Amino acid sequence: MKEVFYPNPKKSWNPEPPGSWSFEPKYDRNPDDGEDMEKIPFEEYCRRVFDPKKIWEKPEAMKGWRHLSQTMYVLSPHVGATLAEYGAEVIKFEMPRLADPMRHTSPFNEAYLWPETDHRPMTGTGWGLMHCNSNKYFVTIDYHAKEAREIMEDLWKISDSLAECYRPGTFFRWGIGYPQVKEVNPRLIYCWLGGFGNYGPRRYGGSYDILGQAVGGLAGITGFHEDFGGHPAKQTNWVIDWYSGLTCLTGLLAAAHHRRKTGLGTMVDLSQISCSTRATGYTFPLYGRFGVVRQRWGNWDTLLCVHGIIYCGKSIDPESDNPQIRDEMRYVMVSAFQDEDFHELCRVIGRLDLWEKYKYFKDRMNPKAQIEIYAALEQWAADKNRNQVVEILNEAGLLAVPVMSAKDCAESEHFLQRGSVYWIDDPIYGDILVHGANSKLSETPPRTKWVWRPLGADNIRIYHELLGYPLSKLKALYEKGVI
Repeated sequence: MKEVFYPNPKKSWNPEPPGSWSFEPKYDRNPDDGEDMEKIPFEEYCRRVFDPKKIWEKPEAMKGWRHLSQTMYVLSPHVGATLAEYGAEVIKFEMPRLADPMRHTSPFNEAYLWPETDHRPMTGTGWGLMHCNSNKYFVTIDYHAKEAREIMEDLWKISDSLAECYRPGTFFRWGIGYPQVKEVNPRLIYCWLGGFGNYGPRRYGGSYDILGQAVGGLAGITGFHEDFGGHPAKQTNWVIDWYSGLTCLTGLLAAAHHRRKTGLGTMVDLSQISCSTRATGYTFPLYGRFGVVRQRWGNWDTLLCVHGIIYCGKSIDPESDNPQIRDEMRYVMVSAFQDEDFHELCRVIGRLDLWEKYKYFKDRMNPKAQIEIYAALEQWAADKNRNQVVEILNEAGLLAVPVMSAKDCAESEHFLQRGSVYWIDDPIYGDILVHGANSKLSETPPRTKWVWRPLGADNIRIYHELLGYPLSKLKALYEKGVI
């Protein structure tokens, strides 16, 4: 396994100054010396230029960009984590002794890694911090202290962007909000991420992912229809946090392009709730035009039929101690909405009567038709496991895939070959499986160097080596609780 770079704070460190960020390639673009890449099959060409084994040999798209991540939880840290995966130098700020609250999360408070702080020796960082703080440098600061303003000003002067997630106007009241930043460094791009935005009737309402899904309307269309005893459902992962973080990052990069032309930064205001509404697709236009409230339909895409997920009656491993393998890995996604495919599906399950009844696409759009069709599919699958269903339908030329579990994805040959999941040798925690879901740039691919660092691990690096503060000053700030 390739050794990842873990900076040594005892060595000199001279990061590139702001403004050195560039799109220009600085290496030989042809990774295969002398070979005519146009003469090989395109799949093989892609395999070579996106080869995960060559990631560490290539430059980083955002190298030279410095980002201040004054964030917590998932939504706002995700902006910096993605920048860092593309090579930006990202500095993560946490409250002394308290840390990012996300460090205290873990599934059922298990699997803690590395003590958080010398003040809490029996606790560690939970898995909830994973993937939203990759490659960052970790420092501590108490924004309430008067000394914090001096520190932040020194960092503003040499940084390109900043993200924060405190209640609207909080940083402004503390003297470190966008108007104050703009006076010190008008080139800096300032991102604020929160629930309802910085203005509007509910601007002071705090938010979490589940609130974003609920208020934004996403939970209202997720789950099973009331006719099936269903209720609104929250996505189990923090999908709106992740989605909103990437949306804000898009705004940041657009602002970076604008700055290249004008020399000026800007403020990005990201409402998590607005991102949730956008994720509902046609829901609001449908209501606005026709007054129709979109219903929940569980595992079916009601715009197409058959195009949904069915439940199989048998387990692939009935003796397994893992309930997800034994009881839950029984679902298959089936797609046969073209008329000819639906005919073949009816033939396979022995229900040509359904074909005669719902021969045309428009006939299958009726809710009663879909209820009957999916019930017939699950009745056919009642004596089969998911692998058998997939095999039978695939052999008939129909699209069917299992609903994959974490185990399936982690061991998937396809994901491993593409680097969608891969192992890193974290400098502190050892071997850890991470996901690489970012865009796979052929010339400047993203990468994970480390998953996170202990609280305040880089105080010396940032405050002493980067800003030039003497160690005696850092000791005094530490004893005072400022860092």
